[in-house]
Amino acid sequence: MLIYKIFRADEWAALQANGETAGAPIDITDGYVHTSTAEQARETAAKHFAGEDGLVLLALESDSFGDELKWEPSRGGQLFPHIYRNLRMTDIIWQKPLPLVDGTHQFPDLA
Repeated sequence: MLIYKIFRADEWAALQANGETAGAPIDITDGYVHTSTAEQARETAAKHFAGEDGLVLLALESDSFGDELKWEPSRGGQLFPHIYRNLRMTDIIWQKPLPLVDGTHQFPDLA
C-alpha cells in the first residue's frame, strides 16, 4: 500500500542533498515522520499546508518500513501511518509536484 509524505521545496531539497531526513519541523518535534494514506492526503494538505505553493508529494511503500511504521490515531480518531526512523531517498517510490491552483492543491491520481 502506498502512503504519502508532503514536503515543502526546501525539505525535499534537503532530503535529496543528504540522502535522508528526520522530516519536517513537526516530524522532528513529534519524534516520527508524519505520513498519510491516499484518502487522508488531500485533507492533510488543506489543513497543514493551506495556501503554500511549491509542495512535493512523495509516495512510499508502507510494507517496506516493517515495525518502524505504526498506525496511530490522530484527526478524528483516524489511524495515520507514522514512520519511526529517518526517511531515506531509497524509500521514495515516486515524487510529484502539488501545484496550487486557485487556493487548492492539485493532486495526481492516487488510486
